[in-house]
Amino acid sequence: MIIDTHAHVDMDAYDGDRAEVIQRARDNGVEYILNIGCDIDSSLRSMELAERYDFIYATAGVHPHDVKNIDNNTYDHLRGLLTHPKMIALGEIGLDFYKNYSPRDLQKEHFRKQAELACELNKPIIVHSRDANEEIVDILSDYYPKNPSARSGIFHCFSGNQELANRALEMGFYISFSGSVTFKKSDDLRTVAKMVPADRLFVETDCPFLAPVPRRGKRNEPAYVGHTAQLIADVRGLKIDDVQRTTTLNFFELFGIGKDVETGTVSYKIRNSLYLNLTTRCTADCSFCTRLTRPVVQGYNLQLDREPTADEVWASIDDCTKYDEIVFCGYGEPTLRLDVIKEVSKKIKAAGGKVRLNTNGHGNVINKRNILPELKGLIDSVSISLNADTAEAYDEIVRPLPGLRDGIYEKVKDFIEESKKYIPNVQATVVTHQDGVDESKCEDISKNDFDVDYRERRYNIVG
Repeated sequence: MIIDTHAHVDMDAYDGDRAEVIQRARDNGVEYILNIGCDIDSSLRSMELAERYDFIYATAGVHPHDVKNIDNNTYDHLRGLLTHPKMIALGEIGLDFYKNYSPRDLQKEHFRKQAELACELNKPIIVHSRDANEEIVDILSDYYPKNPSARSGIFHCFSGNQELANRALEMGFYISFSGSVTFKKSDDLRTVAKMVPADRLFVETDCPFLAPVPRRGKRNEPAYVGHTAQLIADVRGLKIDDVQRTTTLNFFELFGIGKDVETGTVSYKIRNSLYLNLTTRCTADCSFCTRLTRPVVQGYNLQLDREPTADEVWASIDDCTKYDEIVFCGYGEPTLRLDVIKEVSKKIKAAGGKVRLNTNGHGNVINKRNILPELKGLIDSVSISLNADTAEAYDEIVRPLPGLRDGIYEKVKDFIEESKKYIPNVQATVVTHQDGVDESKCEDISKNDFDVDYRERRYNIVG
């Protein structure tokens, strides 16, 4: 199932076949449609659609093109509309300095007024931003996150650069991509789409506009949102199921619509790999990690109600040979449960599967012995978190638990070196964009000091 977070099915482009368009959306796996208001009339039409179809929700707002038509009654109408239980956001609102259909001063004035109304009503906003990056950020920064009770919203049909995306994310906003990200000349936009954290990502149609490839040039409709989701999956190195699952959870977390994911996930699939979640305990409290606050990866909640037994872990694997690899990895440190790793790995290998271990490299310290000989023949590859080029930076970013800081960075490097003796494929990784870390030096340490593969990864992008 997939969600179209921005549609205009109320527009006259659908007057001849609206019911059929909505049915095609359902037939193509669209779980929810968020129909967007651009003025009072379209907001009323959106509400009527939401009342007619249980899977359609709506918004009310005045588009920057239309703020020139705001009168004394407009805000009273908006307040009334937004009391409806299926009117779940205020929008679309914002600034459009490309077409300037309304004077810029009026756009800014009513963008502020509508943002203030959204904060007052505790409603997310749907933001339209075109050729007004600085002004958009300047206005929104007065309300988000300065007002800690305010709910953010979505930068819809994102067409900005990485700087605007970063600023939007800093203020707590989600980023939604339309069919324009599939266009041939949208390489820069695809680069941005690759870097948006999974828990801040949406896809949309903005129909009837911007039909995605391969429907470009035709009237757009919600049934086509899957084409955009597939493109996003491709550029992020994911499967479309991963994007669907993640955006569905994001929709629930922003709007409370749908259902939350259950805790207690033991095995979970991303791309064509199966991951095994053994524990949420860890010997580090990394500055970038959400293990204790939001243990979610690609739409899976990895909070464990209790740690699974080896038999339960094995039972969660359906077919070892159908996956590229089976990975011991969760939001905790797997080598805290070394016996489970060994027992389950033996069964995976006997069943013809390949095994990878993702670890912070503390395994020998945790178990008070060199554990790597015990993993020989059981683990095909190991990914070890180096994460810094100096011991000082490591302690600052990885934040090892008390009692582990004395020389732990050197012990991680020893673990990398020792791994080469027993495990065929060894990789050192670094979470990028961490203050105080020279990533080029990390690469040099990995490749030249240890002669192992090196991978940079941005936190919460792929998983």
